[in-house]
Order: sequence, then structure tokens, then C-alpha cells
Amino acid sequence: MVDHVTKERRSWLMSRVKSKDTSPELRVRKAAHSLGLRFRLHRKDLPGKPDLVFPKHKTAIFVHGCFWHRHKNCPKATTPKSRRDFWLEKFAANVSRDERVSLELRDRGWLVETIWECETKIDGPLRAQLMDIFGLE
Repeated sequence: MVDHVTKERRSWLMSRVKSKDTSPELRVRKAAHSLGLRFRLHRKDLPGKPDLVFPKHKTAIFVHGCFWHRHKNCPKATTPKSRRDFWLEKFAANVSRDERVSLELRDRGWLVETIWECETKIDGPLRAQLMDIFGLE
């Protein structure tokens, strides 16, 4: 299958993909703050620079995009039809890095949680997930 956009347009679109302050991350931050949870952002002294760090709870949360980090059984985790080998290699490297970083954090005594992009769409379930992670009622 042929790509529907030019190479230049695709490059421009990909350059707009952010790694920090994404919409899903902002939704998680807002929900956590509304629950009274206080956190730090992107701590450089921790492996993988977790999106949200809760020092009081020694918990690190990563807010992963379903496409980039390959959320299993999620419709957003599609594989582009062009340059398939490139994408499969890229996705495998992302997943491998995620596993390595989580292991490093756990070895340091941190609880590591992942919240997927698709799980941030509705506030109620997101808040419930955060409450479950932190044992809130």
C-alpha cells in the first residue's frame, strides 16, 4: 500500500510528535492532582525519566502512547504498511527499552506503573486507576 502523504509531509507530521506534555500526560497530571497526589515531572536522575514521579509513594508512572509503545489489543497500536521492517524494528526497540527501564527502577525500589493513552480518555476510570495504584478510597 502506498502512503497517502508525501515524504516531506510525513516527516513534518512526525516532527510534531511530542515526548513531554502530551494530551494524555496532561490528563493524568490533572486527575492525579485532583486526587491530592503531588508529583514531580520527568526526573532526570531516574532511568527513563518517568512522566510522573511520586517521591512520597516511591512510584513512577509512565504515560505511554498506544502506537509508539505497542499497547496489546489496542486499535491505536497499528503498524504502518510502508517501511514495515523499519517500524517493526523501531517498535521492538521501544518495548525493549520500556522493559529495561522498568526493571532498573524496580531494582532501585520503585513501583512502576504504565498508563496507556487510550486509558486517559475518560476521567472517571482514569481517577479509579490512580486511586487503585495509590490505595486511595
